[in-house]
Amino acid sequence: MRYIDTLAQIYKRNIMTTTDLSLEEIYNLALKTLKFNGCDELNAEAVAHTVTNAERDGSVSHGLFRIPGYIAALKSKKVKGNARPKNNFLTQNAIKVEGDYGFAPTAIGVGIPALVEVTKKHGVGVLTITNTHHFAALWHETEALAENELIGIACTAYKPSVAPAGAKKPLFGTNPISFAWPRKNNTPVVYDMATSTMAMGEVQVAARDGHKVPYGTGLNKDGEKTDNPSEIANGGVLLTFGDYKGSAIAMMIELLAAGLVGDLFSFEAKEADNNDGGPARGGEFIMALSPQLIAGDNWNEHAEKFFDQMKSLEGVRLPGERRHKNRLDSGARNINKELVDKIKSLSE
Repeated sequence: MRYIDTLAQIYKRNIMTTTDLSLEEIYNLALKTLKFNGCDELNAEAVAHTVTNAERDGSVSHGLFRIPGYIAALKSKKVKGNARPKNNFLTQNAIKVEGDYGFAPTAIGVGIPALVEVTKKHGVGVLTITNTHHFAALWHETEALAENELIGIACTAYKPSVAPAGAKKPLFGTNPISFAWPRKNNTPVVYDMATSTMAMGEVQVAARDGHKVPYGTGLNKDGEKTDNPSEIANGGVLLTFGDYKGSAIAMMIELLAAGLVGDLFSFEAKEADNNDGGPARGGEFIMALSPQLIAGDNWNEHAEKFFDQMKSLEGVRLPGERRHKNRLDSGARNINKELVDKIKSLSE
């Protein structure tokens, strides 16, 4: 009987109860909670839009799942809820956003319009963001550039959670990189991927929901490969994708998003962070390119021939297609009820 009871308890614990929330309800829940905990209207709206867009597109590990972390950072006073980021022009087409120690979506909202303007004028533009706390997906930035008929590349580092190839201890963050290619009269091609085998947020969601991850996603605390997300997230370490190849790309991102930007490397972010559960301080590197100015008038038609070739192969879909398909659904989203209850408790 005890064995059966134990199985029942495990089964019950691993069943995720969900509740339906409309996109408007998701936005209002995020906005209310952020404002209640110290964000002013400008900053709360920026983060709430980012969270809602993630839920809209099915990027659940970067949606409401992140709100408790945002709130923890506000409560500890690590993040300024009334930040006012400012653009500083380093050259005619290189801009640095001083983030004023706020959340990254606010700084991105300030910097991207200026980046679009200079890139359409000069063909190439660079945006570096300093002194912000990034906790979101990167496709928001690159897709915003693609919607303005620009190519976008973005990357950022984070606190160490990923071991370089050959190591068993973390040095890199999950160090995501995003790329977006514009398409006239069509949704852009967009990818956003961690240079680790899996984003840490996805590992945490899998641990919460009682799911395994692919074997070798990471190591447990004893340095052994595991498919248990809890062992990876608690005392373990993620691995880079593609072994030394992913490790080299993760290193490149550290150098671009920290060395070139002039902000914290992942190991420095760990040293500076108060471990409140919210996003660590760091920088972001964004580059924009104008295919119109660089490739000429036929750039879109030429690229479309390539995409047609890709899609003619059985089983192939273009990066971003699944998210854009999700976006067409304006209905309610199934959200983890325990998470919703937790968020509601943070604004009471």
